Amino acid sequence: MQYLISVIHDKLDLAPSDEMAAIDVFNDRLQTEGHWVFAGGLGFPDTATVIDNRGEDAVFTDGPFVESKEYLAGFWIIEAPDLDVALMLATEGSKACNRKVEVRPFLVE
Repeated sequence: MQYLISVIHDKLDLAPSDEMAAIDVFNDRLQTEGHWVFAGGLGFPDTATVIDNRGEDAVFTDGPFVESKEYLAGFWIIEAPDLDVALMLATEGSKACNRKVEVRPFLVE
């Protein structure tokens, strides 16, 4: 099953070099152990554009969907046999990036 591990941050700064090195080590481990699907860092919230095309015309709004102190800074998409393994990996990812993370399974149809 695939899981999304969202990295949550509350400051507008990039990870320092020691954190980036720890993230690289964690990424290498995910790849070596077959859990890696995809990962990436995201731009700061002020680079976001929200699009609402539910009406007759699309509405484009600069900035994040909600104003919040915390924001989604990056993510991992992993493959894990069950939630327990996903949570263990997310715990290690949180340590590596020195940020809070949230784990959510992808819906299976």
